[in-house]
Amino acid sequence: MCHLPKSIPMRSFTQHFASDNCSGFCPESLDYLVQANVGHALSYGDDEWTAKASNGFRELFETDCDVFFVFNGTAANSLALAALCRSYHSIICCDSAHIETDECGAPEFFSKGSKLLTGPGCEGKLTPTVVEAIVRKRSDIHYPKPKVISVSQATEIGTVYQVAEIAALHETAARFNLRIHMDGARFANAVESLGEKPAELTWKNGVDVLCFGGTKNGMPMGEAIIFFNRDLAQDFDFHCKQAGQLASKMRMISAPWAGMLETGAWMHCAAQANAAARKLEQRLREFRQVQILFPREANSVFVEMPPSAVDGLHAIGWRFYSFIGVGGARFMCSWDTSDETIDALIADLQTVLS
Repeated sequence: MCHLPKSIPMRSFTQHFASDNCSGFCPESLDYLVQANVGHALSYGDDEWTAKASNGFRELFETDCDVFFVFNGTAANSLALAALCRSYHSIICCDSAHIETDECGAPEFFSKGSKLLTGPGCEGKLTPTVVEAIVRKRSDIHYPKPKVISVSQATEIGTVYQVAEIAALHETAARFNLRIHMDGARFANAVESLGEKPAELTWKNGVDVLCFGGTKNGMPMGEAIIFFNRDLAQDFDFHCKQAGQLASKMRMISAPWAGMLETGAWMHCAAQANAAARKLEQRLREFRQVQILFPREANSVFVEMPPSAVDGLHAIGWRFYSFIGVGGARFMCSWDTSDETIDALIADLQTVLS
């Protein structure tokens, strides 16, 4: 039990560092949602907003692709993976991947049994060496046949795959006839961090399907599943319907996406979140008792600090996780994380450490 000094009151908070899901809507996504709510529109995706958002993705990625909208990231990843493999196949992923640690077996459930084969990550990222070792481990009929490489962009510890790293995985995938799925819950943050075109980070380097996250980047809800390999999208709309992911009022998911893409807010929000994490990292480095655990490359900062400091901050009312990734405390910044919030956290950390 942590006892606070009398000089530190329990704070009343409007922002937290627990998750970028804690933030609300950005103005652009809310504006388009309100616009889509005026009058009637056709249902189940046969509306102008869904067409506008889908075409927006095609322009962004500079290619013709099939686009589907679902309610959340677990459904996006699980249904996409189910489209890439059969029940006797396996999916290679990092041991810290979200599909392994935080989706309650949903990828296995929706693929009717495809097994996740995990390997150690290099700063949270799969490497060709690890993938090849997993593929070559066994090839007999008694073992689930590797079929998919799944990568998280950005990773669960906040690092990002460079273009060359994705290209190297593609070369390995091609040699072993593997497909590539990208969990892009924070894809926008990775794009902003790298300064690369979305096409270079995806289909131009072998990504077959991307689950593009919006909820963590200023949208009310809704993820986009983008099939660059359109052959793999055959009957995918039936997958979505059967899984309860076909929204009857689809425009309420797709219209905010249209707003994010047309106004550039998808990048602006990511830039703000990344910048907030950059500032937070700089401030945290002021404390000798605080160790930065991983390179900060997107919108999260992982640190190791004394348990008393963790307990003290929690007792004051700060919300952040200390069980995400591979240990330490995770501070996640959002599109609206303010300088004042960062300054308040640093001030309280100074107090609990002293």
